Amino acid sequence: MSPKGVFVTGTDTGVGKTVVAAALARAWVGRGRRVAVMKPVASGAEPTPEGLRSADALALMAAANVAAPYERVNPYCFLPPVSPHIAADECDVAVDVAVIRACFDALAAPAERVVVEGAGGWLAPISENASMADLALALGLPVILVVALRLGCLNHAFLTHESIRARGASFAGWVANGIDPAMERAAENLATLSARLGEPLARLPLLDPSGALPDLGGAAARLDV
Repeated sequence: MSPKGVFVTGTDTGVGKTVVAAALARAWVGRGRRVAVMKPVASGAEPTPEGLRSADALALMAAANVAAPYERVNPYCFLPPVSPHIAADECDVAVDVAVIRACFDALAAPAERVVVEGAGGWLAPISENASMADLALALGLPVILVVALRLGCLNHAFLTHESIRARGASFAGWVANGIDPAMERAAENLATLSARLGEPLARLPLLDPSGALPDLGGAAARLDV
């Protein structure tokens, strides 16, 4: 794994990327690492006196121990909860991968790890010509795939994994997130995923309603090897 971090993507939106990214950052902090975080592009933000703020970006910042200004952590922040490329177009903003790379380099300079969370899925567009996949490649980060365990997850996971490998990105592993308590044949689906993708870095149960982050210490230790 790159000594500077990971890029957390998912099989879809709402699959638990923020929880996994924040928990991994917190776990690395617990292992004595200097950890910075980044949410390069976010939509569905809230207006505040300081400007638009993404709940995902704020959650990541709360888990890190390398301080940075909000605008560096989340350089592109949009109000409507729609695909980032649509939100950017409506705001007449051009999402520039070079700007994101510059922010990443500034975050990485004092840090041992930078946890970067994408928006939406692996191929979610961020501009007319670029996607989250292009961003991950521009940052040169290995990719962690968050798989939501629900009906349809096998196809989504295998397609995403295939695209990650086809584009030449390094696959750092995957996290199984049990978001559907009523999922039938969950164990069989998990076994099929493990046979194709390898054993997961972690398997998350249903999320704690209190908002407490799951323990990803084991995953952090495996990624530190």
